Order: sequence, then structure tokens, then C-alpha cells
Amino acid sequence: MKDTSHHDERIAKMTFASVYPHYINKVEKKGRTKEELLEVIEWLTGYDETRLQEHIDNKSTFETFFSDANLNPNTGLIKGVICGYRVEEITNPLTQQVRYLDKLVDELAKGKKMEKILRQS
Repeated sequence: MKDTSHHDERIAKMTFASVYPHYINKVEKKGRTKEELLEVIEWLTGYDETRLQEHIDNKSTFETFFSDANLNPNTGLIKGVICGYRVEEITNPLTQQVRYLDKLVDELAKGKKMEKILRQS
């Protein structure tokens, strides 16, 4: 696999607040709701809406965002390709966590049922 250290560093320094509006637009364009997006983010990170808003207001980097998160123990069940990378094969833990989030948002936008997105079987 090619060296992705520059890519990993760029992701770590990107702010969650800069990406969040894109997540909202993506899911709403496909007929899903902001509330569903919040449910997906809470499942992955443990953040309720108040805590999520704190990260947005503080312009937390993804590095901070995920270092404070209480990741769902079922994140290992998230599999597939996002942004050209197979999420289960990403070796940098932070990059993998960001791609987990991207994958869940993508699944939501594609109309998957919530119980499937939240790995409830």
C-alpha cells in the first residue's frame, strides 16, 4: 500500500465543523434527515447533539473530535470502500475512524435502513 502519511496528517488537522454541513447536505439531498444523521454520529461517537455542537463551536479537528469520542464497540462491523479505500484495511486509526463516519453517512444517503447502518443485524 502506498504511503498515506500526508493524507493522514491532512485529515487529522481538518475540522469537523468544515465537513459537517456537507454531511447534512448529502443526506438531505437524498431524502434523509439531519436527525437521522445525528443518530448515526451518536451511534459511532457517543456524542449527543449538545456535545456535537460543542465540537462544531470549538472548531475541533478530527484528531480532537475522535480522541474525545467513545467509539461504538461494533465499529469493526463497518466494512466496504469509501473514497477509494477499503475501511477495514486502513492502518492509521484516526483516518479509519474518519472513514467509518464517511461510510455511515454514505450508507444513510444511499437509503440503507437505520438498523443496517447501526449494525443491529
